[in-house]
Amino acid sequence: MHLLRLSEQIESISRTYADRVGIERDDAWFLLKLQEEMGELTQAYLMRTGQARTRGLSREEIDRRFGEEVADVLCHVLLLARHHGVDLEGEVGAKWLAWPSRTDDAGRTKEEARTEVRASE
Repeated sequence: MHLLRLSEQIESISRTYADRVGIERDDAWFLLKLQEEMGELTQAYLMRTGQARTRGLSREEIDRRFGEEVADVLCHVLLLARHHGVDLEGEVGAKWLAWPSRTDDAGRTKEEARTEVRASE
């Protein structure tokens, strides 16, 4: 993964933009900005799935907007993690990528499988 390098680039862009328009990026801003972007992603999703007005946008424009909003959410997650010192690569590795080694073929954790075997005996 190259999340650290990506987050460095995004941080530079975000900091430059905030300085240019006079935004103070404090602890609350990082979380609230992510929430704002989630709202925009939700709106794009609703438009894409026919559950909201299209506002005259074509299917291609709606699809593009959806992709842009997914990217915005990702970037703001990276900014939030970086601001709070979260090692995303480490956390993803420990929580998500280690999952296959902790589960059996049925998707149960190895401890759940052992418990089921003991309960059936």
